[in-house]
Amino acid sequence: MSQTKNVLIDAPEISNYAKQFKALSDPIRLTILHLLALNSKSCVCDLEEVLDLHQSKLSYHLKILLNAKLIKKEVSKTWSYYWVEEEKINELLSDQFCYFLKSEDDNCC
Repeated sequence: MSQTKNVLIDAPEISNYAKQFKALSDPIRLTILHLLALNSKSCVCDLEEVLDLHQSKLSYHLKILLNAKLIKKEVSKTWSYYWVEEEKINELLSDQFCYFLKSEDDNCC
């Protein structure tokens, strides 16, 4: 590498991207995100039914998405409701992340 970028992304930011992409690397989690994007806010009971998943398996996947800050959660009485964290999704699709993967000379996104 003859040249390096003038601005390096810091380690915590790289770690956050890694966590988010790891969360997106599973077809079930991508399906959950897709359903949440279509329905804006969904009850966990509806997700169980549509995905035909046991509660424990669904909870596992939702926890990974929550930890990656890709979704949000609200508890109302006995049910949990989930929705897409649009700001984080937009960051993943942003010019900022594109810049992270491209050289300054490349046209981006």
